[in-house]
Parts: sequence; C-alpha cells; structure tokens
Amino acid sequence: MLTIGGMVLLFVCVLGSYIASGGSMEPLIEAVPFEMWTIGGAAIATMLMANSLHDVKHTVGAFGKMIKGAKFHKRDYIELLSLLYFLVRLATTKGAMALEAHIEKPAESTAFQKFPKILANHHATTIVCDYLRMVGMNADDPNQIEDVMARELKKVLVEELHPSHVMQTMADALPALGIVAAVLGVIKTMSHIDQPPAVLGAMIGGALVGTFLGILLAYGIAGPFSARMKGIVEEEAKYLEVIRAVLVTHLHGNAPQVSVESGRKMVPTEHMPTFQELEEAVQAVQM
Repeated sequence: MLTIGGMVLLFVCVLGSYIASGGSMEPLIEAVPFEMWTIGGAAIATMLMANSLHDVKHTVGAFGKMIKGAKFHKRDYIELLSLLYFLVRLATTKGAMALEAHIEKPAESTAFQKFPKILANHHATTIVCDYLRMVGMNADDPNQIEDVMARELKKVLVEELHPSHVMQTMADALPALGIVAAVLGVIKTMSHIDQPPAVLGAMIGGALVGTFLGILLAYGIAGPFSARMKGIVEEEAKYLEVIRAVLVTHLHGNAPQVSVESGRKMVPTEHMPTFQELEEAVQAVQM
C-alpha cells in the first residue's frame, strides 16, 4: 500500500504545483490519451519484443508482489526454523535415513503438514528435501553442499530479479519514447504552420506533453517500481538463505540448537526473532 500512496503523492505534487502556478489542465487532458497511446503502447511493445511469454507473465505477476510487499515475516521465519530444527535434530539422533519419510513425500509428512505455508512454498520445500536427500546419499561434505546450494540460490535470485530488470529497461527507454511522441507532435504542428499562433501554441504544448510523460513515467513510476521489485525479491531471498545456513551448519557437526541459531542470524533484522523467542518455539516442537 505504501507504493500506491507514494504514487498518489507523486501526482498530487507534480500536477498540484502545476495548477497552483497557474497552469491549465486543458492541454494535458486533450493530449494525454494520445501521448499515452504512443508512449505506453511503444513501451509495452518493446517489452514484448525483448522477453519470452514466461518472462512477461512473471513481470505482470510481480506487480501484485510489489503492492503487497515481502511475504515473509517474523512468524514465517520462526516456523521455518522450527521445522528445520526438527529435521536436523531427527538426523542427529536417528541418522539421515530417518528423514526419508518426511523428505520423499513432504505433502504426507506430519512435520511439513504442521507448517502449511512452508509446504505451499515450492522453492523452500524443494531445497530442504533435495539437500537432505543428498545427505542421505552420503553427499555430506559441508563445503561441497554449501557451494552447490549457493549456486542454486544465486540462480533462483537471478530468475526472480528478472521483472525488476524488465521495469528498469522500460524506465531507461521511456524518456526516449517520450521524445518520439514529442517529435511526432512537432511534425504534426509543422504541417499546420499556416494556422494562427494560438493554434500552433496549443499544438506545440500538446507535443511537449509527450516529453513530460516520458520523463515522469520513467523516473516517477517505472524506476521506483523496479527498485521496489528488486528490494522485495532480495528480502525474500533471505528465506532460502536461512535454509542454507542451517543445513550447512548441521553438516559441520554442530548441535541442532547451534544450527538454527546460525539460520536466525540470516533473517532480515526487522523480522528476526530474539534468541528467547526462537528457543521457546523450537522447544515446543513436538512431532
């Protein structure tokens, strides 16, 4: 909602100062539909040309995430650390093979069923199960596992950042597309050079609306949207980094409490539970 509020404030400040200084809205009202047709249509067309259908759908879906914000909060991190605590404790006390009932079919696991939000997270569930399965296959070199996980999480991050890159590319293109719209307006004006100065002035003003819109859309909307998308993706990536920290610490032979504590340290500061809060949560884990 903060994104929507910021966008409203942007238009209030820009258009409000224009009106307060004596500007007339009539030229804008007349020109904006056609200029937006040119600039907005061209921006969408370039996005379609530069991306696959999957990437376009991914970008459209990212707008909902941008408005809602990051989906992981303190309660989500506590639940993740509680689940990981149970799994690494089970592996420590009963061996890696004891995990098979939980990681082969997580949807049927009593452990995962207690945390439906984690189970619904495809990336998180897959990473937990895949790497614990590798441990059961004697791939227990912590340095090797950490390297493989780091490369996979980097791949996931790059893929999730694509909508941000799309919006930034669009932001970079919009000022130039605004100039294209303005040049078309000038061409139209020059074809009516025999008209009175008042008519020509109105036509030139309409042409300049294209430049105005291109710059406003680029630096006032598309650019901030790109930054917001990037910030959310990078914050949510910490969720998977928590998994990596816990599993790697576990493979180094540390106690389950130490493993989950290393994961707690990876939680974004604003959502990080205290040591006591996490201690109470993991002690309450009864599977």
